[in-house]
Amino acid sequence: MDIGHRIIELREVKGWSTNRLANLCGLSQSFLRSVELNEKGISVENLALLCETLGISLRDFFDVPQADAQLDQDLCRQISALTTAQKQALEALLRSFQI
Repeated sequence: MDIGHRIIELREVKGWSTNRLANLCGLSQSFLRSVELNEKGISVENLALLCETLGISLRDFFDVPQADAQLDQDLCRQISALTTAQKQALEALLRSFQI
C-alpha cells in the first residue's frame, strides 16, 4: 500500500490542504508533505494521529476495497500502453474534471 497516496486521498475527500491537516493534527506541513510524497516514513503513532484527525480508524486507513485496487491496476496497465500524445490528452481530460 502506498501510505502517502492514501493520506492524500483521505485528505482530499475532506477538502483539506496538506497544511490544514498538518495544523489540525500538530505535525509540520513539510513533514506531512514528505510523507505524502513517500520521501519519509511515518510512525504508527503519527499515523494514528492523522487517522484520528481524519475521523477514521487505522483499520479504515488500510482497508482499501479490493475492487478499487483491481481497478487501479487495470487503469495503470491501460495507461502504460498509451502513446505519449494519448497520455497527454488523457491528462488534459482528467485535469478538466478537477474542481
